Amino acid sequence: MKKNISETFLKLSFIFSIYALTGLVFYLALSTDFVPLNKFSSLRLIALLLFAPIILKYIIHLLIAPWYSLVESSRSKKRPKNYTPSVSVIIPAWNEEVGILTTIKSTLNTRYPNLEIIIVNDGSTDKTHQILTKFVKEYKNKRHDQAIKYKRISNGGKARALNTALSMARSEIIITIDADSTMEHGTIKNMVKHFTDPRVAAVAGNVAIGNRKKSIGLIQQLEYMYGFYFKRADSLLNAVYIVGGAAAAYRKKIVADMGGFDENSITEDIELSTRLQDHGHHIRYSTDAIVHTEGPLDLKGLCNQRLRWKFGRLLTFYKYRHLFFSLDRKHNPYLGFLILPIALFAEILLFFEGVLLALFYLYTFYTNDFTPLVFVILLLTLVICLQIISDPNASYHKNLFLIAPGGWLLFYIVDIVEYQALIRSLWNLLRKKRPSWQNWIRKGVFEGKEMF
Repeated sequence: MKKNISETFLKLSFIFSIYALTGLVFYLALSTDFVPLNKFSSLRLIALLLFAPIILKYIIHLLIAPWYSLVESSRSKKRPKNYTPSVSVIIPAWNEEVGILTTIKSTLNTRYPNLEIIIVNDGSTDKTHQILTKFVKEYKNKRHDQAIKYKRISNGGKARALNTALSMARSEIIITIDADSTMEHGTIKNMVKHFTDPRVAAVAGNVAIGNRKKSIGLIQQLEYMYGFYFKRADSLLNAVYIVGGAAAAYRKKIVADMGGFDENSITEDIELSTRLQDHGHHIRYSTDAIVHTEGPLDLKGLCNQRLRWKFGRLLTFYKYRHLFFSLDRKHNPYLGFLILPIALFAEILLFFEGVLLALFYLYTFYTNDFTPLVFVILLLTLVICLQIISDPNASYHKNLFLIAPGGWLLFYIVDIVEYQALIRSLWNLLRKKRPSWQNWIRKGVFEGKEMF
Protein backbone atom coordinates (compact mmCIF):
# COMPACT_ATOMS: atom_id res chain seq x y z
CA MET A 1 0.00 0.00 0.00
CA LYS A 2 2.75 2.45 0.99
CA LYS A 3 4.64 1.55 -2.18
CA ASN A 4 1.61 2.34 -4.36
CA ILE A 5 1.11 5.68 -2.58
CA SER A 6 4.79 6.51 -3.06
CA GLU A 7 4.68 5.62 -6.78
CA THR A 8 1.53 7.70 -7.25
CA PHE A 9 3.13 10.69 -5.48
CA LEU A 10 6.27 10.43 -7.63
CA LYS A 11 4.20 10.21 -10.80
CA LEU A 12 2.07 13.21 -9.86
CA SER A 13 5.20 15.17 -8.94
CA PHE A 14 6.68 14.26 -12.30
CA ILE A 15 3.59 15.45 -14.19
CA PHE A 16 3.43 18.65 -12.11
CA SER A 17 7.09 19.37 -12.92
CA ILE A 18 6.65 19.12 -16.68
CA TYR A 19 3.55 21.35 -16.51
CA ALA A 20 5.42 23.90 -14.39
CA LEU A 21 8.33 24.08 -16.83
CA THR A 22 6.00 24.27 -19.83
CA GLY A 23 4.00 27.02 -18.14
CA LEU A 24 7.20 28.92 -17.40
CA VAL A 25 8.10 28.99 -21.10
CA PHE A 26 4.70 30.45 -22.02
CA TYR A 27 4.91 32.96 -19.17
CA LEU A 28 8.34 34.18 -20.31
CA ALA A 29 7.15 34.34 -23.92
CA LEU A 30 4.26 36.60 -22.93
CA SER A 31 5.96 38.71 -20.27
CA THR A 32 9.41 39.46 -21.67
CA ASP A 33 10.53 41.73 -24.49
CA PHE A 34 12.70 40.55 -27.34
CA VAL A 35 16.31 41.77 -27.16
CA PRO A 36 17.88 41.89 -30.65
CA LEU A 37 21.29 40.30 -30.96
CA ASN A 38 22.34 41.23 -34.46
CA LYS A 39 25.79 39.67 -34.45
CA PHE A 40 24.24 36.26 -33.66
CA SER A 41 21.15 36.57 -35.86
CA SER A 42 22.75 34.19 -38.35
CA LEU A 43 22.44 31.43 -35.73
CA ARG A 44 18.81 30.95 -36.68
CA LEU A 45 19.67 30.40 -40.32
CA ILE A 46 22.53 28.03 -39.47
CA ALA A 47 20.28 26.04 -37.13
CA LEU A 48 17.55 25.86 -39.76
CA LEU A 49 19.98 24.59 -42.40
CA LEU A 50 21.50 22.10 -39.96
CA PHE A 51 18.15 20.58 -39.06
CA ALA A 52 16.64 20.97 -42.55
CA PRO A 53 16.94 17.26 -43.52
CA ILE A 54 15.20 16.10 -40.32
CA ILE A 55 12.54 18.82 -40.65
CA LEU A 56 11.95 17.74 -44.26
CA LYS A 57 11.45 14.12 -43.19
CA TYR A 58 9.11 15.23 -40.40
CA ILE A 59 6.99 17.29 -42.78
CA ILE A 60 6.77 14.41 -45.28
CA HIS A 61 5.71 12.04 -42.51
CA LEU A 62 3.08 14.49 -41.21
CA LEU A 63 1.65 14.95 -44.71
CA ILE A 64 1.61 11.28 -45.72
CA ALA A 65 0.74 9.43 -42.48
CA PRO A 66 -2.92 10.64 -42.38
CA TRP A 67 -3.50 8.95 -45.76
CA TYR A 68 -2.70 5.54 -44.30
CA SER A 69 -6.26 4.78 -43.19
CA LEU A 70 -7.73 5.78 -46.55
CA VAL A 71 -5.26 3.64 -48.51
CA GLU A 72 -5.75 0.65 -46.18
CA SER A 73 -9.52 0.99 -46.50
CA SER A 74 -9.17 0.87 -50.29
CA ARG A 75 -6.88 -2.16 -50.10
CA SER A 76 -9.20 -4.03 -47.74
CA LYS A 77 -12.03 -3.86 -50.29
CA LYS A 78 -9.86 -5.74 -52.79
CA ARG A 79 -8.69 -8.44 -50.38
CA PRO A 80 -10.27 -11.91 -50.21
CA LYS A 81 -12.80 -12.04 -47.39
CA ASN A 82 -11.77 -15.41 -45.93
CA TYR A 83 -7.99 -15.26 -46.22
CA THR A 84 -6.66 -17.35 -43.35
CA PRO A 85 -3.26 -18.83 -44.27
CA SER A 86 -1.62 -21.18 -41.80
CA VAL A 87 0.31 -19.30 -39.12
CA SER A 88 3.12 -20.32 -36.76
CA VAL A 89 3.59 -17.99 -33.80
CA ILE A 90 7.18 -18.23 -32.56
CA ILE A 91 7.98 -17.36 -28.95
CA PRO A 92 11.68 -17.42 -28.00
CA ALA A 93 12.11 -17.47 -24.22
CA TRP A 94 15.04 -16.88 -21.90
CA ASN A 95 14.26 -16.61 -18.18
CA GLU A 96 10.65 -15.61 -18.76
CA GLU A 97 8.92 -17.36 -15.85
CA VAL A 98 6.92 -14.24 -14.99
CA GLY A 99 5.05 -13.53 -18.23
CA ILE A 100 5.44 -16.49 -20.59
CA LEU A 101 2.02 -18.03 -19.85
CA THR A 102 0.27 -14.71 -20.37
CA THR A 103 1.97 -14.45 -23.77
CA ILE A 104 0.83 -17.94 -24.77
CA LYS A 105 -2.72 -17.43 -23.52
CA SER A 106 -3.06 -14.13 -25.37
CA THR A 107 -1.96 -15.89 -28.58
CA LEU A 108 -4.48 -18.69 -28.07
CA ASN A 109 -7.21 -16.17 -27.33
CA THR A 110 -6.86 -14.65 -30.80
CA ARG A 111 -8.91 -17.68 -31.91
CA TYR A 112 -7.11 -17.68 -35.23
CA PRO A 113 -7.82 -20.87 -37.23
CA ASN A 114 -5.00 -23.09 -38.49
CA LEU A 115 -2.60 -21.87 -35.82
CA GLU A 116 0.43 -23.46 -34.23
CA ILE A 117 2.52 -22.03 -31.40
CA ILE A 118 6.21 -22.82 -31.15
CA ILE A 119 8.06 -22.01 -27.95
CA VAL A 120 11.83 -22.36 -27.81
CA ASN A 121 13.42 -22.18 -24.38
CA ASP A 122 16.88 -20.69 -24.92
CA GLY A 123 18.63 -22.28 -21.94
CA SER A 124 16.63 -20.53 -19.21
CA THR A 125 18.03 -20.84 -15.69
CA ASP A 126 14.82 -19.94 -13.84
CA LYS A 127 11.54 -21.89 -13.69
CA THR A 128 10.61 -21.29 -17.33
CA HIS A 129 11.10 -24.95 -18.30
CA GLN A 130 9.01 -26.33 -15.43
CA ILE A 131 6.20 -23.85 -16.09
CA LEU A 132 6.13 -24.57 -19.82
CA THR A 133 6.37 -28.34 -19.44
CA LYS A 134 3.40 -28.38 -17.09
CA PHE A 135 1.31 -26.02 -19.23
CA VAL A 136 1.96 -27.84 -22.52
CA LYS A 137 1.14 -31.21 -20.94
CA GLU A 138 -2.13 -29.94 -19.49
CA TYR A 139 -3.03 -28.20 -22.72
CA LYS A 140 -2.48 -31.30 -24.86
CA ASN A 141 -4.57 -33.40 -22.47
CA LYS A 142 -7.53 -31.14 -23.21
CA ARG A 143 -7.18 -31.91 -26.95
CA HIS A 144 -7.38 -28.36 -28.23
CA ASP A 145 -7.32 -27.65 -31.96
CA GLN A 146 -4.29 -25.35 -31.91
CA ALA A 147 -0.98 -27.18 -31.78
CA ILE A 148 1.66 -26.18 -29.25
CA LYS A 149 5.26 -27.24 -29.76
CA TYR A 150 7.88 -26.78 -27.08
CA LYS A 151 11.62 -27.29 -27.33
CA ARG A 152 14.37 -26.66 -24.83
CA ILE A 153 17.86 -25.90 -26.19
CA SER A 154 21.16 -24.80 -24.71
CA ASN A 155 21.64 -21.05 -24.52
CA GLY A 156 22.77 -19.70 -27.88
CA GLY A 157 21.04 -16.36 -28.28
CA LYS A 158 17.67 -15.18 -29.50
CA ALA A 159 18.47 -15.54 -33.21
CA ARG A 160 19.44 -19.18 -32.75
CA ALA A 161 16.22 -19.83 -30.84
CA LEU A 162 14.24 -18.18 -33.66
CA ASN A 163 16.01 -20.30 -36.28
CA THR A 164 15.28 -23.44 -34.26
CA ALA A 165 11.59 -22.51 -34.22
CA LEU A 166 11.74 -21.61 -37.92
CA SER A 167 12.92 -25.14 -38.75
CA MET A 168 10.01 -26.54 -36.71
CA ALA A 169 7.36 -24.31 -38.30
CA ARG A 170 4.96 -25.86 -40.81
CA SER A 171 2.99 -22.76 -41.72
CA GLU A 172 3.00 -20.31 -44.61
CA ILE A 173 3.32 -17.29 -42.31
CA ILE A 174 5.44 -17.00 -39.18
CA ILE A 175 4.86 -14.41 -36.48
CA THR A 176 7.40 -13.59 -33.78
CA ILE A 177 6.41 -12.25 -30.39
CA ASP A 178 8.56 -11.71 -27.32
CA ALA A 179 7.84 -13.75 -24.21
CA ASP A 180 7.10 -10.56 -22.24
CA SER A 181 4.37 -9.43 -24.64
CA THR A 182 0.66 -10.03 -25.27
CA MET A 183 -1.48 -9.98 -28.41
CA GLU A 184 -4.86 -8.35 -28.73
CA HIS A 185 -7.63 -10.53 -30.17
CA GLY A 186 -7.43 -9.36 -33.78
CA THR A 187 -3.63 -9.10 -34.04
CA ILE A 188 -2.92 -12.23 -36.13
CA LYS A 189 -5.83 -11.65 -38.50
CA ASN A 190 -4.83 -8.02 -38.97
CA MET A 191 -1.24 -8.96 -39.71
CA VAL A 192 -1.84 -11.74 -42.23
CA LYS A 193 -4.33 -9.74 -44.31
CA HIS A 194 -1.42 -7.78 -45.77
CA PHE A 195 0.07 -10.96 -47.26
CA THR A 196 -2.72 -11.10 -49.85
CA ASP A 197 -0.32 -8.87 -51.78
CA PRO A 198 2.33 -11.29 -53.10
CA ARG A 199 5.00 -8.56 -52.96
CA VAL A 200 4.76 -8.29 -49.17
CA ALA A 201 7.39 -10.29 -47.28
CA ALA A 202 7.00 -8.86 -43.79
CA VAL A 203 4.56 -6.90 -41.65
CA ALA A 204 5.36 -4.85 -38.54
CA GLY A 205 2.78 -4.74 -35.76
CA ASN A 206 1.76 -1.84 -33.55
CA VAL A 207 3.66 -2.21 -30.25
CA ALA A 208 2.47 -0.46 -27.10
CA ILE A 209 4.05 -0.35 -23.64
CA GLY A 210 1.98 -2.37 -21.17
CA ASN A 211 3.65 -1.38 -17.88
CA ARG A 212 2.97 2.34 -17.70
CA LYS A 213 2.32 2.95 -14.00
CA LYS A 214 5.70 4.53 -13.32
CA SER A 215 7.03 7.66 -14.99
CA ILE A 216 9.64 5.61 -16.88
CA GLY A 217 6.84 3.50 -18.36
CA LEU A 218 4.78 6.57 -19.23
CA ILE A 219 7.71 8.04 -21.16
CA GLN A 220 8.15 4.79 -23.10
CA GLN A 221 4.42 4.62 -23.83
CA LEU A 222 4.54 8.10 -25.37
CA GLU A 223 7.74 7.33 -27.28
CA TYR A 224 6.33 4.12 -28.79
CA MET A 225 2.99 5.63 -29.79
CA TYR A 226 4.68 8.69 -31.29
CA GLY A 227 7.26 6.68 -33.25
CA PHE A 228 4.93 3.97 -34.53
CA TYR A 229 2.51 6.57 -35.89
CA PHE A 230 5.10 7.62 -38.47
CA LYS A 231 5.50 4.01 -39.63
CA ARG A 232 2.23 4.67 -41.45
CA ALA A 233 4.04 6.97 -43.87
CA ASP A 234 6.97 4.58 -44.25
CA SER A 235 4.54 1.74 -44.93
CA LEU A 236 2.81 3.63 -47.73
CA LEU A 237 6.21 4.41 -49.26
CA ASN A 238 7.63 0.91 -48.63
CA ALA A 239 10.40 2.31 -46.45
CA VAL A 240 9.91 0.29 -43.26
CA TYR A 241 13.36 -1.04 -42.37
CA ILE A 242 12.80 -1.89 -38.70
CA VAL A 243 10.32 -4.67 -37.95
CA GLY A 244 10.56 -5.19 -34.21
CA GLY A 245 10.67 -8.78 -33.01
CA ALA A 246 7.93 -8.15 -30.45
CA ALA A 247 5.36 -7.96 -33.27
CA ALA A 248 6.59 -9.18 -36.64
CA ALA A 249 5.12 -11.37 -39.37
CA TYR A 250 7.04 -12.91 -42.29
CA ARG A 251 6.54 -15.23 -45.23
CA LYS A 252 8.34 -18.31 -43.98
CA LYS A 253 9.69 -19.38 -47.37
CA ILE A 254 11.32 -16.02 -48.02
CA VAL A 255 12.99 -15.92 -44.62
CA ALA A 256 14.15 -19.55 -44.93
CA ASP A 257 15.50 -18.98 -48.46
CA MET A 258 17.47 -15.98 -47.16
CA GLY A 259 19.15 -18.10 -44.50
CA GLY A 260 16.90 -17.28 -41.53
CA PHE A 261 17.81 -14.92 -38.74
CA ASP A 262 21.41 -13.69 -38.50
CA GLU A 263 22.89 -15.36 -35.41
CA ASN A 264 25.85 -12.97 -35.45
CA SER A 265 23.64 -9.91 -35.09
CA ILE A 266 22.68 -8.53 -31.67
CA THR A 267 19.52 -7.04 -33.24
CA GLU A 268 18.40 -9.84 -35.52
CA ASP A 269 15.03 -8.18 -36.19
CA ILE A 270 16.57 -4.96 -37.56
CA GLU A 271 19.08 -6.92 -39.61
CA LEU A 272 16.44 -9.17 -41.18
CA SER A 273 14.06 -6.35 -42.08
CA THR A 274 16.90 -4.36 -43.66
CA ARG A 275 17.99 -7.51 -45.53
CA LEU A 276 14.46 -7.89 -46.89
CA GLN A 277 14.61 -4.31 -48.17
CA ASP A 278 17.99 -5.08 -49.70
CA HIS A 279 16.40 -7.95 -51.64
CA GLY A 280 13.65 -5.67 -52.94
CA HIS A 281 10.76 -7.09 -50.91
CA HIS A 282 7.87 -5.02 -49.60
CA ILE A 283 7.30 -4.44 -45.88
CA ARG A 284 4.07 -3.10 -44.42
CA TYR A 285 2.98 -1.71 -41.08
CA SER A 286 -0.31 -2.86 -39.57
CA THR A 287 -1.60 -0.25 -37.13
CA ASP A 288 -4.46 -2.52 -35.99
CA ALA A 289 -2.17 -5.47 -35.15
CA ILE A 290 -1.64 -4.46 -31.52
CA VAL A 291 0.88 -6.07 -29.19
CA HIS A 292 1.54 -4.92 -25.62
CA THR A 293 5.10 -5.36 -24.39
CA GLU A 294 6.88 -4.91 -21.09
CA GLY A 295 9.40 -2.07 -21.13
CA PRO A 296 12.34 -1.71 -18.73
CA LEU A 297 11.25 -0.81 -15.22
CA ASP A 298 14.11 1.55 -14.39
CA LEU A 299 16.54 3.92 -16.07
CA LYS A 300 19.45 1.47 -15.98
CA GLY A 301 17.43 -1.20 -17.77
CA LEU A 302 16.25 1.32 -20.37
CA CYS A 303 19.80 2.54 -21.00
CA ASN A 304 21.07 -1.01 -21.50
CA GLN A 305 18.18 -1.87 -23.82
CA ARG A 306 18.88 1.18 -25.99
CA LEU A 307 22.60 0.37 -26.02
CA ARG A 308 21.83 -2.98 -27.66
CA TRP A 309 19.42 -1.39 -30.12
CA LYS A 310 21.82 1.40 -31.02
CA PHE A 311 24.83 -0.88 -31.38
CA GLY A 312 22.92 -3.32 -33.59
CA ARG A 313 21.46 -0.53 -35.69
CA LEU A 314 24.87 1.03 -36.37
CA LEU A 315 26.28 -2.35 -37.39
CA THR A 316 23.28 -2.90 -39.67
CA PHE A 317 23.86 0.50 -41.28
CA TYR A 318 27.45 -0.48 -41.95
CA LYS A 319 26.57 -3.95 -43.24
CA TYR A 320 24.01 -2.54 -45.67
CA ARG A 321 25.82 0.71 -46.45
CA HIS A 322 25.28 -0.02 -50.15
CA LEU A 323 21.59 0.83 -49.62
CA PHE A 324 22.50 4.46 -48.95
CA PHE A 325 21.92 6.47 -52.16
CA SER A 326 21.56 3.21 -54.08
CA LEU A 327 20.64 3.45 -57.78
CA ASP A 328 19.75 -0.23 -57.98
CA ARG A 329 16.19 -0.47 -59.30
CA LYS A 330 15.20 -3.08 -56.73
CA HIS A 331 16.00 -0.65 -53.91
CA ASN A 332 13.43 1.91 -52.81
CA PRO A 333 14.77 5.40 -53.63
CA TYR A 334 12.80 7.01 -50.79
CA LEU A 335 14.49 4.61 -48.36
CA GLY A 336 17.94 4.96 -49.89
CA PHE A 337 17.99 8.70 -50.52
CA LEU A 338 15.98 10.03 -47.57
CA ILE A 339 15.11 7.65 -44.72
CA LEU A 340 18.45 5.89 -44.21
CA PRO A 341 20.73 8.92 -44.78
CA ILE A 342 18.63 11.08 -42.45
CA ALA A 343 18.59 8.30 -39.82
CA LEU A 344 22.39 8.26 -39.90
CA PHE A 345 22.56 12.07 -39.97
CA ALA A 346 20.30 12.14 -36.90
CA GLU A 347 22.87 10.04 -35.04
CA ILE A 348 25.56 12.60 -35.93
CA LEU A 349 23.35 15.44 -34.68
CA LEU A 350 22.63 13.44 -31.52
CA PHE A 351 26.38 13.30 -30.85
CA PHE A 352 26.51 17.12 -30.86
CA GLU A 353 23.05 17.66 -29.35
CA GLY A 354 24.34 18.75 -25.94
CA VAL A 355 26.33 21.62 -27.43
CA LEU A 356 23.56 22.56 -29.88
CA LEU A 357 20.91 22.65 -27.15
CA ALA A 358 23.15 24.71 -24.87
CA LEU A 359 23.64 27.28 -27.64
CA PHE A 360 19.91 27.29 -28.43
CA TYR A 361 18.82 27.92 -24.85
CA LEU A 362 21.60 30.42 -24.26
CA TYR A 363 20.37 32.40 -27.27
CA THR A 364 16.71 31.97 -26.23
CA PHE A 365 17.14 33.29 -22.69
CA TYR A 366 19.61 36.00 -23.63
CA THR A 367 17.34 37.46 -26.31
CA ASN A 368 13.99 36.46 -24.77
CA ASP A 369 13.12 34.93 -28.13
CA PHE A 370 10.81 32.16 -26.95
CA THR A 371 8.74 32.06 -30.14
CA PRO A 372 10.52 29.02 -31.71
CA LEU A 373 10.23 27.04 -28.46
CA VAL A 374 6.55 27.91 -28.03
CA PHE A 375 5.91 26.87 -31.63
CA VAL A 376 7.61 23.50 -31.07
CA ILE A 377 5.62 22.88 -27.87
CA LEU A 378 2.29 23.70 -29.54
CA LEU A 379 3.08 21.67 -32.66
CA LEU A 380 4.25 18.64 -30.68
CA THR A 381 1.20 18.79 -28.39
CA LEU A 382 -1.11 18.94 -31.41
CA VAL A 383 0.65 16.04 -33.15
CA ILE A 384 0.54 13.86 -30.01
CA CYS A 385 -3.18 14.54 -29.52
CA LEU A 386 -3.93 13.73 -33.18
CA GLN A 387 -1.90 10.52 -32.87
CA ILE A 388 -3.90 9.43 -29.82
CA ILE A 389 -7.22 10.12 -31.54
CA SER A 390 -6.27 8.28 -34.74
CA ASP A 391 -4.72 5.23 -33.05
CA PRO A 392 -6.86 2.03 -33.12
CA ASN A 393 -5.80 1.67 -29.48
CA ALA A 394 -6.99 5.21 -28.65
CA SER A 395 -8.82 4.24 -25.44
CA TYR A 396 -5.62 2.69 -24.11
CA HIS A 397 -3.55 5.78 -24.91
CA LYS A 398 -6.02 8.39 -23.64
CA ASN A 399 -3.88 8.85 -20.50
CA LEU A 400 -1.28 10.50 -22.76
CA PHE A 401 -3.57 13.50 -23.25
CA LEU A 402 -2.54 14.49 -19.74
CA ILE A 403 1.16 14.71 -20.57
CA ALA A 404 0.93 15.87 -24.20
CA PRO A 405 1.78 19.52 -23.35
CA GLY A 406 4.96 18.30 -21.66
CA GLY A 407 5.92 15.94 -24.45
CA TRP A 408 8.76 18.24 -25.54
CA LEU A 409 10.44 17.71 -22.16
CA LEU A 410 9.86 13.95 -22.13
CA PHE A 411 11.57 13.60 -25.48
CA TYR A 412 14.64 15.30 -23.99
CA ILE A 413 14.77 12.43 -21.48
CA VAL A 414 14.57 9.97 -24.38
CA ASP A 415 17.37 11.86 -26.13
CA ILE A 416 19.58 11.57 -23.04
CA VAL A 417 19.04 7.81 -23.01
CA GLU A 418 19.75 7.63 -26.74
CA TYR A 419 22.86 9.79 -26.32
CA GLN A 420 24.40 7.50 -23.70
CA ALA A 421 23.57 4.55 -25.96
CA LEU A 422 25.37 6.23 -28.87
CA ILE A 423 28.48 7.07 -26.84
CA ARG A 424 28.66 3.59 -25.34
CA SER A 425 28.10 2.03 -28.77
CA LEU A 426 30.94 4.02 -30.31
CA TRP A 427 33.19 3.10 -27.39
CA ASN A 428 32.30 -0.58 -27.78
CA LEU A 429 32.96 -0.39 -31.52
CA LEU A 430 36.39 1.11 -30.87
CA ARG A 431 37.18 -1.70 -28.43
CA LYS A 432 35.54 -4.29 -30.71
CA LYS A 433 33.38 -5.34 -27.78
CA ARG A 434 29.84 -6.64 -28.20
CA PRO A 435 27.23 -5.51 -25.62
CA SER A 436 25.67 -8.31 -23.60
CA TRP A 437 21.94 -9.02 -23.69
CA GLN A 438 20.16 -6.84 -21.16
CA ASN A 439 18.40 -8.48 -18.26
CA TRP A 440 15.97 -6.81 -15.89
CA ILE A 441 13.47 -7.86 -13.25
CA ARG A 442 10.15 -8.83 -14.79
CA LYS A 443 6.81 -7.87 -13.26
CA GLY A 444 4.60 -8.79 -16.20
CA VAL A 445 3.35 -6.72 -19.10
CA PHE A 446 0.35 -5.48 -17.11
CA GLU A 447 2.24 -5.39 -13.79
CA GLY A 448 0.57 -8.32 -12.11
CA LYS A 449 -2.95 -7.75 -13.44
CA GLU A 450 -4.43 -10.75 -15.18
CA MET A 451 -5.40 -9.76 -18.71
CA PHE A 452 -7.28 -12.91 -19.62
